[in-house]
Formats: sequence, structure tokens, C-alpha cells
Amino acid sequence: MLFYRAGMFVIGPESAGAHPGPTCYRKGGPLCVTDANLCLGRLLPEYFPHIFGKTEDQPLDKDATVAAFHDLTIVVNKQSLEQKGREYVPKTPEEVAMGFIEVANEAMCRPIRALTQAKGHDTSRHVLACFGGAGGQHACSIARSLGMKQVFIHKYCGILSAYGMALADVVYETQEPCAHTYSADNFQYLDARLGELTQQCCEELQRQGFESENITTEPFLHLRYEKTDCALMCTAAKKPSGGTAMTHGDFLSSFLDRYQSEFGFTITNRCIIVDDIRVRGVGHSAVPLENNIMQADKPPQVEKVVEVFFIGGYRDANVYLLENLRNGHVIPGPALIIDKNSTVLVEPDCEAAITANGDVSITIGSGAHRIIGTELDDIQLSIFSHRFMSTAEQMGRILQRTAISTNIKERLDFSCAMFGPDGGLVANAPHIPIHLGAMQETVQFQIKNLGNGIQKGDVILSNHPSAGGSHLPDLTVITPVFYGDQPKPVFFVASRGHHADIGGITPGSMPPHSKFLSEEGAIFRSFKLVENGIFQEEAVTEALMAPGKIPRSSGTRNLQDNLSDLRAQVAANQKGIQLITELIDAYGLNVVQAYMAHIQANAELAVREMLKEIALKTRERTGKTLLYGEDYMDDGTKIALTVDINEHEGSAVVDFSGTGYEVYGNCNTPRAVTLSALIYCLRCMVGHDVPLNQGCLAPIKIVIPSGTILSPSAGAAVVGGNVLTSQRIVDVILKAFDTCAASQGCMNNVTFGDEDVGYYETVAGGAGAGPGWNGRSGVHSHCTNTRITDSEILERRYPAVVLSFQLNPGSGGNGEWKGGDGVIRELLFRKNLMLSVLTERRVFSPYGMNGGESGQRGLNLMLHADGRIVNLGSKTAIDVVPGDVFRLMTPGGGGYGPAADNQAQEKASTKRLPSFALRGSVLDYTRKQESA
Repeated sequence: MLFYRAGMFVIGPESAGAHPGPTCYRKGGPLCVTDANLCLGRLLPEYFPHIFGKTEDQPLDKDATVAAFHDLTIVVNKQSLEQKGREYVPKTPEEVAMGFIEVANEAMCRPIRALTQAKGHDTSRHVLACFGGAGGQHACSIARSLGMKQVFIHKYCGILSAYGMALADVVYETQEPCAHTYSADNFQYLDARLGELTQQCCEELQRQGFESENITTEPFLHLRYEKTDCALMCTAAKKPSGGTAMTHGDFLSSFLDRYQSEFGFTITNRCIIVDDIRVRGVGHSAVPLENNIMQADKPPQVEKVVEVFFIGGYRDANVYLLENLRNGHVIPGPALIIDKNSTVLVEPDCEAAITANGDVSITIGSGAHRIIGTELDDIQLSIFSHRFMSTAEQMGRILQRTAISTNIKERLDFSCAMFGPDGGLVANAPHIPIHLGAMQETVQFQIKNLGNGIQKGDVILSNHPSAGGSHLPDLTVITPVFYGDQPKPVFFVASRGHHADIGGITPGSMPPHSKFLSEEGAIFRSFKLVENGIFQEEAVTEALMAPGKIPRSSGTRNLQDNLSDLRAQVAANQKGIQLITELIDAYGLNVVQAYMAHIQANAELAVREMLKEIALKTRERTGKTLLYGEDYMDDGTKIALTVDINEHEGSAVVDFSGTGYEVYGNCNTPRAVTLSALIYCLRCMVGHDVPLNQGCLAPIKIVIPSGTILSPSAGAAVVGGNVLTSQRIVDVILKAFDTCAASQGCMNNVTFGDEDVGYYETVAGGAGAGPGWNGRSGVHSHCTNTRITDSEILERRYPAVVLSFQLNPGSGGNGEWKGGDGVIRELLFRKNLMLSVLTERRVFSPYGMNGGESGQRGLNLMLHADGRIVNLGSKTAIDVVPGDVFRLMTPGGGGYGPAADNQAQEKASTKRLPSFALRGSVLDYTRKQESA
């Protein structure tokens, strides 16, 4: 579906589906990408079956599509004229439709880049395979944007899935677990097991009717490095045994090649573990493949000539029917190749050739060079937004691939972003919300603190709260980017990752009772991690071990992981530099920097519109535009917020006056974290997808009194402020704006370890309900966006067993819309360890809203091996012995609206707002974003 929101062209993710479908389907549907192609002449109704309308016997309705684009163009031109003034040149309906096509193409490129990068591949070295009835209309543009030179379109691309099923081989796999190392001592055992599984595969396929000569098998080993969790399923099909390997092949070489390709490095002197043994058997189908088509002996037959709109205007395009084309026919663009199930657009400067099987192979030309100016263009605004976001996402892929720690590689506790020359946030990947505004403060601090001391070849490391840090374990690596002969950085890239241990008074660097910053680990303010292109390993090692000089404290307990992850962060930044430099080479520095500013201005516009809308509703309800919210930490410290909205300007004063003093503990919150929480809330309340950047704060004046829990002194402990108080700040902001009930208000931080091992996790709870939705159960909410470590991985790598991990039914607050339930998690310890617990909402319940009931408070219990059960309170560090069990019961979310009678209440608990169900490539992309 197509939208024009806050000056941006937006594509999806909502879909009209087959019913009602696009506007042209004659069922009252919205404008969609199909309509844009129809409006531009890229789809021809006369070649479509007459199956549309209520009677399902009508052609595509181009008139309705053109009329709808005409109406949308009026809206686009009106808003753009108001924003840009008389200099704005009105767009035509075709230009608006073309704009949506450009944005749609870039939106499709973004997940392709991200998924390809995740496997360590370069899109420009591949061929774009196209399928689906609509794929051929976009293939040339997408391939060109991805740097691909060739597109392959199967002649049955419109029904490729059905065709593939008819030809599909039958696959049968056998698999069994294994925990042996991959070493010569175990080769005989592994070969024997692979032989047994191969026999099982063959017997099963023969039972299904396949002859032995039509059966092939392929052995696999699921391999990983010891003390890592990223296993790769490896085949030795192209790695025959060289006499020193297994009989079934050289799996070691296969593993090392794949690991190098996907992660960019290998680990020397580390054992390789075989997690699983698998054999895949294939019963080959006897269905004959299609025959070759006839060789061309005359020029291709042109059915007609039509006008097709491209950038710059209409151009004549020949129309061909695929069924009339022969092997060897060459078709220059622009042209349309039409089949019964698909339409292929051959763009200008591209050339299609028909293969011996009747497929279409398109060679992609460079295309006409477009000159983009620095003035705001709403179509280019949307495209640059995707490109900047894609840059941050690909930085995240590199960091995830090259990091070695569980925290970054598996829990995904990291963020990557790019910043303008002033250090203002431009774009970020959908990583950890609490990092994002804080990272901006860190970059801007370095610009101010180092000034001309920032040189080419430098990389800066920082984590100090007064320098924009969130808490000490979050190490931020910042790389300034110089371009050409520019004397100062033209932009910055940064990555922030949570390191499992950087020293301090407890393993895991998350001490529940720290009183001073120095007790929480190594401190970096403006440390040059790389200077003149040289990684300062000796200096950073000394700094990471420095906390050991403090009584009762220790230096980092996992130095090698720290160093490896810091190198990974440097590599991620380098990827961002490469991608943005390519943009600058293509468009020019002035244009790229101009669109950095335009995107920030667009976010400002979206927030201003949201504030005006909220001010109007607030005035209707209360007669004023003053909002107020407050809540209390478990120690009684108040967080107070007053929001005074200017309904005419769409601006607001956000004032935290009345908030309690700095505490003698670690729930103090750096100013940067408060800004992150505010940006996050504003972004959520806008209600649609806008870039999350510094523009969100432009309409906001923020008042945070010094000496409070939200603006503590430089030496105050802050480790709990980032993970606990931040959540409470979000609850207070959403409460003031009357948005939704309180969520669990806590990240439920659990750390255990000793001098040899350290483990850290955050645990899910209940989300608050709102007007029209039930709160989600068992989720990480608001400021945290990490995964929890898989139970199998935790038990394999750490001396603990997960006895229970389940929802806690009824812990969410009741109401018209119910709050989400918290969870129950039990850990059984297998050796003497120190357990640290850092939690909130153990005293004050997550509040309900507008008559909804509060969610249940959390509870931390220790079930000692001798039978005693002890309430640990919200924050503690305790020694545990083998057999002790820690039971964590996380808070539920608050309910929204008064609960009705039982029947209505049951109905309320099941009703849902209409939503877009993720599927296909969108689902794959989302899962890849959320997974390791």
C-alpha cells in the first residue's frame, strides 16, 4: 500500500492482499504498487484476464487508478507547497506514481543488502533471479541499484512455486546429536555414524518407490568453535578426503572456508565441536524438464508500441509476447515482454535476450546519470532515508558477524548509527532504543572535547556517563570520516556494544550495590582506540585492567573477548564509512549532507504534527495543553514530568523538575539516557514509520535539573540507571501523554559468575495495555530490544540449568484491555558462584490507566539447597552453592480501561486491531533482524 506521510513517500508494510486488492481491482481497495505500475503504462489491461470487480468478469480499472493518483497528487503538491514555498514545482500524477516506484525499489533493495551481507556476500558479484508476476516490473531497477549486471527471469516466473513443486525431488534427512570434537581421534566414530545415517536415508527413499540409481546422499556436520554458539552446517561435497581427513571428506576445510566467508575471521588454537551429524538423501524426480525452444530465424514480432513513463517522461516501448519469442532474440529497452502470468519491463539502457529454454536474461546498463540537487525532494528524501538506514543495518551485520562474545553475537546487545558533521543522529538500525539518543551525545561530546585533535586514522572509545555514555559496559566506538581535502570530518559512524565484563566489584560488571562509578569497571572518556591507523592494543589492555588497582575490584575478567569485540566494532564502522563514501561518490558531498539535514527536518515535522494533535485532544478533554505524570522508584525516589505543549508551533517544554535527588546507589541516570528514552517515546507516539534521529528532539526544550537522579554528578554510580530508571522514565512519559499503561518498568538484570566465567541476561515481562490493544506477554519492552540466550546454549556454556521458563498467568493487570503477563524463570546453579540481581517494580506495581488495574509486582526468590526460601529484594549480590535455585518472577503490565462483566471481558481479551501479518520476504527479513 502507498502512503504520503509527513512529507515522505511510504511503501507498506501494510498490504491490500488479493481482497480487496489494489484500486484497479474494482473492489474499493487502496492505492498499491500495482496501481503505480498501471498508471505508468507498465501494465497493460488488455493483456490481463477479465476477473476483477464484484462479478469477477471485468478488466483492470485504469481510470480508477489514474483518478486516485490525481487526488493523491493534489495532497502531495499542497503539502509540499506549504513546506517549500513558491519555488516548489508541482508534480504530475505520473511523477508521483514514479516516485512511489523508486521508493518501492529501494525498499526492496534494503533487505536484499542486509540478508546478503549477513552471509558475507557482495551483491554486485551475483545474478538477480526474479520470480512472481510482479517481479519482472522492478528487476532492472533493483539490479542496477544493487550493482548487479545480470537479471535472470524464468519463463514460468509467475507460477514458479507451482512449477517447482511439480519438478521437485523428494528429500529425506536423518540427524542425530553429537558432542564430540572434530579431531583425528573421533574420525572413525563420525564416519561410522554418517554411514549408518546414509543407510537409513537410502532405505526410506527406496520404501517411497525410488530406485537406488535415482538416490543420492550428502553428509553434513554441524560445527562450531568451542565456547561460541554460532554453528555452521558444513558439507564436504567439494572437499574430498586428502588422507588426513575423514573418509566422507574434509569437513575442517569446509568449516574454515564458510566461517571466513560469513564472519571475516577464523579462530586459531580453538577446538571445533560437532553438535549434530546429518545425512540428506535425495530421490530424484523422473519428471522430464522442458525442451529447448526453436532458434530465431527472423526479428522478434512487435505486437504494438505503447507509451511507458520513466524518469524524465514518457518513452515509446515495444510490446512482445513471450510465447512468440525464440532462442537468440535480443530485445533492447525500453520494452515490455508479456506472458500469461507476468509482465517483464526491460528498462532503457538494458537489453533482454531469450535463452535456449525460453527464459529471459537481461543485461543491465549503467543507466542515465541523474543529477540530484541539494534542495529537498520528497521522493529522494524517502530514498535517502532507506539508504541511510540500510547503511546502519549493514554495519550491524558486520558487527554481529565479526564479534565473538555471546552478548553481541547472540543476544544482539549492540547498536550502530551514522551521524552528521555536527554529531547529530541521522539514521540507526532497529537495535537498542536506549543506545540511540545517548550515542548522539557521545559523538557530540567528542567533537567538543577533542576539537582539532580528531585526525584521520583515529577511532575513539568512550563509555563515561558525562560523555554521553549509558553505563560502563556499553562501549562506544566512534570513527570520524574525512573525505577528499575536507579538513574536518564530514560525518561520523559509531557502534555501541555491551561487553559482558569490563572489571569492577562483581563479575559481569553489573554490581547491584555500587555507590561510585569507579566500582563499575573500566572508564573511557575520549580514548583513542586507533591512532594514525594503529590499533592501540597495549594501551586499551592497560585501561581495561585498571579497575583491578581499586580495593575489592578487578580488571576485566575476559580480556580477549573485549579486544575481539572492539576490533569488530572498528570493522563495523569501516563498513559504514565505505557505504556512505560510495553515496558521496555517486551524489556529491553537498547532496549527501543536505539529505542528512532534510531527514532530520522530516522527523522534526512528524513530531510537530504529533504534538499539535495531542495538544488538540488534551485541550478538548481538559481545557488546557499542560500534561503531567509521575512515578516512583522502589526506593521512593520520584520521577516527575510536566509537558507544556504549544499547540500552534507543535513544540513542547519537557520539564523533569520535581524529580528526586541523586541516590546513594546505582539507579542514577545519565542525561543522555533520558534523551534516548524521550526520543524513543516520541517515535512511538508518532504512530508511523519515521526516521529516529535528532530531529525528533528539535521541537522539544528539555529541562533536567542538575543533582537529580536524572542528572547526577560525574562520579555517581549509574549501572542501574541505564537498565532500570530508563524504563521508568518511559512509563512516566507515556503516562503524561495518556498513551498506555505501565509496562514491567524493568529489564530484570541477572548476572552470575566467578573469576573464570561471567554471564549476563535481561529477562522479559509484561507490556502495558492501551486504547485498542492488549499488552504483550513475556516480551522485552521499551528500552531493551535484546534476545535472551537460548537455554541449550546457557546450559552448555555455563554452570547453570534452566529449570523453568514460562509465562506467569494472571500477572498482567485486568481491564477492558489486559496487560501482558510476566514470566517465571528458574536457574539451578551447579557450582559456587556469585549471583547479582538488579531489578525494579518489586515495591510499586506497574500502574493501570483509565480504570485499568495494575500489573503484579515482580519477586526475586532464592530456593536454597537446604530448603530455605529467601526473598532477595530488588537488588542484591549473593554467593550461591551447587543445588541453589534462583526463581525470578517478572512484573506484568498494567491494564487499560475499566474491566467489563465476565462475558465482555473475555471478548476484550481476544479482540485485536487489524494488523499487517508478516509473511514471505518481510517475515524472513524481520526474523534476520531479530536473530543471530
